[in-house]
Formats: sequence, C-alpha cells, structure tokens
Amino acid sequence: MTEERDTDEKQQRKANYEALQKIGVDVYPSRFDRTDEVSSLVSLHGEKTGDDLESERPEVTTAGRITAIRSFGKANFLVLAEGGARLQVYVRKDALSEQDFKVFKVLDVGDIVGITGHLFRTRTDELTVWASQLVFLAKCFEPLPEKWHGLTDVETRYRQRYLDLIVNTASRDVFETRSQVLSFLRKFLDSRGYLEVETPMMQPIAGGALARPFVTHHNALDLPLYLRIAPELYLKRLVVGGIDRVYELSRNFRNEGVSTHHNPEFTMLEFYEAYSDYESLMVMTEEMLRAVSVEVLNKKDCVFENNTISFEKSFRRISLREATCSALAEKLGRGISTDELRDRKGASVLAAEIGIEVAPTAGAGKITLEMFETLCESDLIQPTFVYDFPTEVSPLSKQRPNDPDTVERFELYIGGMEVANAFTELNDPEEQRLRFESQLAGRDSEDDEVHSMDDDYIRALTYGLPPTGGEGIGIDRLVMLLTGSPSIRDVIFFPLMRPKRDS
Repeated sequence: MTEERDTDEKQQRKANYEALQKIGVDVYPSRFDRTDEVSSLVSLHGEKTGDDLESERPEVTTAGRITAIRSFGKANFLVLAEGGARLQVYVRKDALSEQDFKVFKVLDVGDIVGITGHLFRTRTDELTVWASQLVFLAKCFEPLPEKWHGLTDVETRYRQRYLDLIVNTASRDVFETRSQVLSFLRKFLDSRGYLEVETPMMQPIAGGALARPFVTHHNALDLPLYLRIAPELYLKRLVVGGIDRVYELSRNFRNEGVSTHHNPEFTMLEFYEAYSDYESLMVMTEEMLRAVSVEVLNKKDCVFENNTISFEKSFRRISLREATCSALAEKLGRGISTDELRDRKGASVLAAEIGIEVAPTAGAGKITLEMFETLCESDLIQPTFVYDFPTEVSPLSKQRPNDPDTVERFELYIGGMEVANAFTELNDPEEQRLRFESQLAGRDSEDDEVHSMDDDYIRALTYGLPPTGGEGIGIDRLVMLLTGSPSIRDVIFFPLMRPKRDS
C-alpha cells in the first residue's frame, strides 16, 4: 500500500512539474537574490509583537524548502525551512500575480521557492511573511517522509544523509555541534601558540599507530603507498625541525572492523608540544575538554547512553596494571598482583581463566592489555586517565625511569570508550630502532597490527627531538559524547556502508 501511494505521489509531482513548464516557469533558475535567511528572520524578528511588525512593516526576500502546504478557502499557507529554522508564508490570490498564484497551485512539499513580502503576525500570533511574489527555484520529485515526522530508518539516514538533514533537525544540530567543536579546538590550540599543519595522507610506510592500513598504488612513480593510519611520525619530524607546538586535524584510515565506536575513516586531533610530557598533557586535556563542553553545550556535563558525564570534576587516574588487577580480582574472587601481569606465564594463566585466547607470540604486556580491554573499558564511564602502559604495546613511547617494562603513556576513557591516547615521546634513536625491530618480529608471526621500520624517522631523531608530549583525540567519539549520539555513524556525514543489494 505504501509503495502504491509513493508511486501515485511521484506521478502527481511529475504532473505538477509539467504544469510548471506549460505556464512558462523556469523550473531550475540559475540564481535567486535572497536578502534574508529564514533563520536570520526568525532570530531578528521572532520576539517582536504584531504591533511592532505592523509599524515597521519589514520587507523581506527569503527562500527555503516547503515543509507544509495548507489551504483554508482564500487563506493559504506555506511553511519554509532553512538552516534548521521554520517560517510561515501567507499566500492570497489577490496579493500575487496571476502567474505566481498558478505556481502556488502546483507546489509540492519539498519544493524550493523564493518569497518576497512583509512580515506580520497572524491571529494565532505566528510570525509570517505576507507574500507579494513567489519564485519557483527547484523541484522535489521524491515524496518526503509522511507528515514531516522525520526519517526514522537508521540505515536510510546513513545512506541518504541529504534526506536525513532535510527532515531531521536533530541530525543537523549534531553536525553543527561537530563544526563548533572543531572550531573551538583550533581556537584553543592557536591561543596557546600551536601551529596547524597538514601532513601526507598517502605514505610510503604505514606508521604512527598499531593498525592495519589501506593499500594503494602510485602509477607514475610505480610506488606502493598506504593511506595514513596516523600523522604522528610526520608531526614529530616537524618538532625536530623546530616547530615546538604543532597540531593537525587529520583524516585517518584503518582497514579494520566497523562498530558503533569504529569507522574505517575517522577524524583525529593530534598535537605535540616540545619540553612537555604525558603528565602535562593530562592537565591540558582536562582543561580542553572542560572548555569545549562549556563552549558548545554551555555546561560542564553531557548525557551519553543514559549516563550524566561530568567534565567539571578532576578526572580519575589509575594505572593500567592496577585497573586490570582490580577487575581480575573481582572476577576471579582472589587477590591479583601486578607482578603476575609482568610475567608472561602468569599473565597467560590469568587470561585463560577469563576465556581469552593468547597468541603464541604475545608477551605479558600484550596479554595484559587484552585483559584490560575485555574487563575494564566498558565500565569507565566518567572521564578516567588510564596510564603507564606495557612497553610491548607502545613502540613510540618513552619508558619510565627504572622500569623498562612500562612507558609514560595514557589513554582517556569516557562513556566506556577510548577518546584520547597520549605519551611522552621516545626520542632516543637507537632505542626507537630496537622497538621497531621488536615489532617486526611480531609481523613475521602474522601479527598485522605492528609498526613498520621507518629509517627516515629514526634519521630525524638523530638530529635531536627535544623532550616532547604528544596526544591524539578522537573527534568523532568526542562529538558522540557531547551530542549523546549512540553510534559513530550518527556524527559522520557519509559513513562507509556495505553496498545495498537488490532482493
């Protein structure tokens, strides 16, 4: 029944299009000289009384998409949408030219029109344009969701984001918030002397993170390339070159699984500061997230998955091994020491007890990280810095003094997901070479999430990288938190989707 109704409506819309052509209307004009946006009119005049408007009689020329058409005898009304705002238009036959009223008679919901007239308030006190001219601007051939109730099918919203934005003002609000977040983060870092830069998206070596890359090929150079998994090694080269504070809002690509928290193409903020370390970055990160919440939401908390998350309180801090020991102790009903996690055999036994299969080449550090991710991540709802990671899983991080098995690294968890990753950068070129070689040994055992050898990066380190702290913040996940969006696809305009197959 729905398909039949849609087919009938499409035929009627096509007939209305043909009617416009018959009366000589240019259905797709090249331009329209709009002097007033709908959103600006609502903002500027929305609080004025009918008497105010009657005395001012503001003349306006605006445009937008028709979201409703209503007729009551001689009184006809349109509702225009633009920029998330709505404005009513009053249409009378005796106020328009004969041609313009013919156009009105064949309009459909979804069509785009331009209106000239003056503002007034109706008897029901609705801000309205009394139309004196109507210009047709573009035809909508497809029926919009019935009665303007919005588009509720999630897959259609992702596949046809344009339709989602037309009918769901909440979706537009999410993406406006995203834009505000990016704008504020730039302002925050710029004010602290950071320089925004751009680094290569296609790289000869997939480096800067432990992830599986997308592979491509440069035909002219006959060169295999990788879409970047992170801009880190290029940004640190710039610190070597004397740019002490540097950042990039980068599009990264990882050839991995898709979930509510993962998309193969995503946005990161990465920033590096010379003469800093991971402790300094914890302080700065708290300040940054608290400030962005106030700037965008005008408050120091947000609601995500029915949890009120506070950015006002000091963020909790716990070491990775302590968090894992605590979770294991609760699950197994006995005390667990960090020494057990540092021993490969002991860590393997604990992993087996909670049902984690251990790879033959995984050391104690990697096993511990897997146990942490399995037992702890989903419970870290309030902002929590998990710090001091095993060296084995942190090839670019500096070791703690007197503890070579641990690096100065933290991950920030909020809402049960990792939002940021940071560390004191390893700046010893020989130690870095050894770390890369250790990672390559893992690759020989078919571990595809290891770091490649980057000889030029090591060469850069031989020129001297000052003590440096570096951090990456997942923009998509941050926006998820601030907008209460349950899926990363809700905050990416065009998320990657599996091709739709005809049934």
